[in-house]
Amino acid sequence: MARKSLIARERKRERLVAKLADKRAKLKAEGNWDELDKLPRNSNPIRLHNRCGLTGRPKGYMRKFGICRVKFREMALDGKIPGVRKASW
Repeated sequence: MARKSLIARERKRERLVAKLADKRAKLKAEGNWDELDKLPRNSNPIRLHNRCGLTGRPKGYMRKFGICRVKFREMALDGKIPGVRKASW
C-alpha cells in the first residue's frame, strides 16, 4: 500500500487539473503563454500519475481496469472481474 500522503497528493492534483482545464485550454488556444505560466504547475495534466484505485500502487497499473497488476490478479482469480478468467491451453 502506498503512503496515504502520496495518494492524497495525487487526488489533489486531479482536482486541480479538472478545475483549471477550461482556463488552460482557453489560454493555450489564444497563445497567451505569460498567463499560462502563472497557473499552478500541478494544474498541468502531464503531472498526473496513474495509480491503483485500491492500493495507490504507482507501478504495474492496468489502464483498462484502473488497478495494479497485483490486485487485478487477485480479483480475477476470485472471479470479481466480469469477463476475465485465467487462460489455459
